[in-house]
Order: sequence, then structure tokens, then C-alpha cells
Amino acid sequence: MDTRTVAVRKTWPMATATEVERGASSRSAVLSRAQVNVVFVAVMLGMLLAALDQTIVSTALPTIVADLGGAGHMSWVVTAYLLAETVSTVLAGKFGDLFGRKLVFQVSAVVFVAGSAVCGLANDMLVLIAARVAQGIGGGGLMVTAMALIADVIPLRDRGRYQGALGAVFGVTTVVGPTVGGLFTDHLSWRWAFYINVPVAVVVIAVAARAIPAVRVPGQPIVDYLGIALVAVGSSSMILALSWGGNEYTWGSPVIIGLFAAAVVLLAAFVVVEMRVPEPMLPMRLFRNSVFTICSTLSFIVGFAMLGAMTFLPTFLQYVDGVSATASGVRTLPMVVGLLLTSVISGNLVSRTGRYKAFPIAGGAVMSIGLLLMSTMDAGTGVWVESVYMFVLGAGIGLSMQVLTIVVQNTVSYTDLGTATSGVTFFRTLGSSFGTAIFGTLYANKLGPSLSAALAADPGLPPAAAHSPEALRALPAAQAAPIINAYADTIGYVFRWVVPVAVLGFLVAWLLKELPLRDSARATASDVGEGFSTPHSADRVAQLERAISATMRTVDPRGVFDGVLAASGSPLNPAQAWAVGQTHLHTKARGNADLNTIAHAHRLPPEVVMPAFADLCQAGYARLDGDTVELTAVGQLQLERVQGAWRQWLDTRLDDITMTDPADRVLLDQALDNIATKLVDEHADRVPR
Repeated sequence: MDTRTVAVRKTWPMATATEVERGASSRSAVLSRAQVNVVFVAVMLGMLLAALDQTIVSTALPTIVADLGGAGHMSWVVTAYLLAETVSTVLAGKFGDLFGRKLVFQVSAVVFVAGSAVCGLANDMLVLIAARVAQGIGGGGLMVTAMALIADVIPLRDRGRYQGALGAVFGVTTVVGPTVGGLFTDHLSWRWAFYINVPVAVVVIAVAARAIPAVRVPGQPIVDYLGIALVAVGSSSMILALSWGGNEYTWGSPVIIGLFAAAVVLLAAFVVVEMRVPEPMLPMRLFRNSVFTICSTLSFIVGFAMLGAMTFLPTFLQYVDGVSATASGVRTLPMVVGLLLTSVISGNLVSRTGRYKAFPIAGGAVMSIGLLLMSTMDAGTGVWVESVYMFVLGAGIGLSMQVLTIVVQNTVSYTDLGTATSGVTFFRTLGSSFGTAIFGTLYANKLGPSLSAALAADPGLPPAAAHSPEALRALPAAQAAPIINAYADTIGYVFRWVVPVAVLGFLVAWLLKELPLRDSARATASDVGEGFSTPHSADRVAQLERAISATMRTVDPRGVFDGVLAASGSPLNPAQAWAVGQTHLHTKARGNADLNTIAHAHRLPPEVVMPAFADLCQAGYARLDGDTVELTAVGQLQLERVQGAWRQWLDTRLDDITMTDPADRVLLDQALDNIATKLVDEHADRVPR
């Protein structure tokens, strides 16, 4: 019977001198395999909800605008969610350390479901946008705590598989999000794209309350509140200026100039603050590393192009091609297929060869060609031609997005491993926010005059037809043609303006240094989930464990465990090593190791596990007091020998992690010692036969 218990991860904050004390004082939770699976389902559903709401509204946007008005604010239905999510992921990670990840996960789910309910009830575009902000706050918290909870309850040997599944959730939502939104819009109402979240989130909250262990990290991590506030308000000011300029206000108006000025001042203040606070959200020293700077720039551009295109393509398909909301979601699949295909191909090639520079370069070139081709689409473009153009754009995005996080993890020092990884993700999400806003500005500034001219040319045209795909499809072809052409010209204009951004990515990619990839980085490269950039923890220990779990996926776990035991020089046989590990694990988790509890954790009768512990006691490595087992000094010595062997195994696979100073080496040593102890516990999770 293959059941498992799980030692909950010990997490340290960034750049503190008390990391080992906090890690050593962390308690472990012992969970059965069934409990682990229940926790994973709850976490996966939370991740699914948050990721789905990035794209589910794209096919519903034309109908939402027809119902609520406010075409000039259309892009903010997406941008508001993305921007709030970006800030929330930073705060939620720290709050998880402060208050416990279970509580933050549950609160995030409550905020998300409240925002979803208000979105569904909204009768005004501004109310909808405000509710989307609440959704984004909850969604960001769900995503970042979901990844942290996986690290809490899944053993290192299995974690890569589970984290890959969460990454796949991002891929699935990219594929199905627009289609699901279209189905609701056509067959129920666009409001059900939000209402559907409510029952699922209630299930998530209920399961989380019962199944997720409450684990608190000792100590008080420092939260960079000022830096987070400055970057949030500064980015919002910049996006508002770009959204309102030439639309709500003229570009030279005091409001637009004031917003741009405020953005510059606030973002400059953010840089100053990040250079002075002890634990910055985004350390400015990272930008001295050219690889981080280039990968962050490319990540911003990828996010810019991907979400911007996916938001406005359904509008083209519904107004110009005259398809339903559902069909517009299905018709965007070639873009997603191209993205997934090249992500898989590039990831596997990087994994095999260790070479990565060619892929962002090729991605920038192909993405530029795709955007240029899509800018030529009009009412006369055939379905298959449009599909090819979308496939080309998706292929370019997939080539670019897969390797950026991996490259950064491979080149920064251990001190910056967590913040650099989360920083690249941050820039991609920020790029998505800016891309959607700028696409929306170009769209609104061009569409208004074009529609006005079309309506003025034919006084018999009903104004409602200009803002409703259904009303437009009901018109005779001759009457509908001017409005259709206005939408086609507008969206072609938008894509033409974005081509230079993709070309910039192509040029920047040539500056990327190609350095040898570690084994752990090459193993992670083949995981397509990495390409969708699920939010990464800023905790460097979590990132180190992620690298180790990726390495362990490429080897036979049983062979590794047996090899480590042999290399330790310990006289323990596998059954004795299992019993030593179980004693250590349960003593650490509960204060004592009770044989009945150990047997129950493995769903075995106590008499089945008793011989292993009796043998351990007979050999002098432990002693029994009733049903409680305790290691002797000799048993503790053997435990330490096995821990040391695990530490040597880790050193051989991570010996090329960048070091910048002796303190960096000390912190890495502390982390590896702690992880070695965890691997001993996880070895104890397998009942010997």
C-alpha cells in the first residue's frame, strides 16, 4: 500500500540573519496521501478560478459594452483585474508568512467570490471595473498562496509533478477561457461568466477550511508596503494616462499631463525606496545583471502582446466576421495551439541541448511577423488565412515565453534567487496590463471617429448596430458594411502600432547572454507549465526546492534513496532507515513518535510496522516506552550520517549556483542542510517491503 506523509516546508524570508532559527523551529504537518490529494484539488480549483478570469471575459466584452455602454472603458475590464492581481501576488506572499497561508488562501477566495458576485450584478461599467479590481485582489492571493501551499504539503520528490499540473491549469485556461466566456454569453448571459465563480469558490473555501493544515512561519517577515504602494499607484497612473489620452481627455490636457507626471515621480520614488529598504520588493541591484534586465524586458513584451491580442481578437471576429461569442472563442484556438506547440518544442530542445538564446530571438521575429500579418485582416480575409496568422503570432509568443524565467534562475546569485524569479513574473503580468490598456487606447481613439463617419454617411443606420454584434448581424449586408469596415480598420490599426514593440523584443533578445544551464534548469525547461508563468514565490528557499524537485523528476527516486543510504556509510538497512526517518518525522511534527499514529498515517495495522521498530530498538538505535519510540544517541548519529549523504547529493547537483560573497555561501549551506533533513523525512515516507 503506497501511502505517504508529508513534511511541511520550512520557509525563510529574504535576506535575514535568523533564517536557520526560523527554519529549525518550524513544525511539520503529517498528512496522508488522501489528505494531500484533497488539498491539491482545493488549491487547483482556486488557481483555476483566478487564472480563468484573466481570459474568460474577452469574448463577452462586445456584449458587455452593448449592454452597459462605455466602449472607451472596455480594456479596463481586463486591465483592472491584471493590475490588481499583480500587486496582490506580492502582498499575499508576505501575508502568508505573517498570518499563515491557509488564512490568506481563504480570505482571498472570499474576496474573489464577492468581486465575482458584484461583477455579475453590475449595471454600470465603472461598477464592473471596480468589482474586477476586487476579483484581481482575490485572484492574485489565490494564485500565489496556491503555489506556496503545494510547497507546504507535497514532498520534494513529487512536487515538480504537482507544480507542473498547476502550470498546466494556466495553459488550459488560456485555451478554454475565451470559449467558456462565449458559451455563457450566447446561451445564458455574460453575467454567468462571473456567477459561475461563486459556487466553485464556495466549495474551495469549504474544502480549504477542512483539509488545508494551518501552518505558521515563525518570525515576522518585513513587508515593503511603501514600495508596493508606489509601484501600484505609479503604474496605475501611467496606465490611466495612456487609456484616457485622446479618448476621455486630450493628450495636452492638465489631467493627462498630471497623470504622466505623477507616474514619473511615483516610479522614481519607488526606485529610491527599493535602494534603501532592508527587504525590497524588487531589489535594484538585480538590474546590474544584464540577463535579468533583458529577460524582464522580454517578459514584459510577451505579456504585452499575448493578453492584448487575446482581448481584442474576439471583438474583430464578432464584428467583422459576424460569428457568435462562442465561435469567436473557438476561432482563437490556432493562436493558442501555436503557443503551446512552440512552448513544448523550445522547452524540450533547451532541456536536451542547454542552449536557449535562439528561442527569444526567433520568437521576437515570428511574433513581429504575426502581428504584421494580423494587421492586414479585413472583412474579405478567409477563415483559414486568419487561422494561419493567429497561429504565427501564437508560435512567436511560445518561442519567447518558455525560457525567460529559467534563464534568470540560472544566472542570479542565491541571495536573489526568489526575488529575481518573481520579478520576471511581475514584469510579464505588468506587461499584460499595459498591453491591454494600450491596445484599448488605440482601439478607442480610432474606432470613435470611424463609427461616427460610418453613421453620418448613412442616416438610416441605427446607432445601436454600431455597438452590438447581434444588431449588426441583423442588418442587410450593404448597410452593415461601413460599420464592419470601421471595426476591421480599427483593429488592423491597433496591430500595426504594436508591431514595433515586437520588433523591439527581437532586437533586445540579441543582447541576451548564453550561459551553461544547470541540470535543474534544463529539467525545468521541458515543463510547459513554466511558460505560462504561474506566480513564483519570492522565497529563495522555495525556488531552491523547486530546482531540486525538477532534478529529482529526471531520476529514479527509489534508486536515489538507496544510493544515498549506501553512500552515507551507515550500517542501517532500508527498513531501519525507514524507521529512523519515521521516528524523526513524527517527533518533529507532534513532539513524540507514536507507533499507532505512524501506522495510521500509512493505513496499516500497528502490528505490521512493529517489527521494523523492534529491530531498530534491538540494534540499539531507538528505545520503546509503551507505544512511543525515541532515537538513542547512536540512532541520532545514524540519522545525521544519512542527512550528510543527502547534503552531498545536493551539492553535486547545485554546485554551480552563483555566489557573490561569503554570506551568500552561508545562506545556501543553511538552506541545503534544511532540505537534506526534509529529504530524510520524505525517504521515511516509503514503507519498505
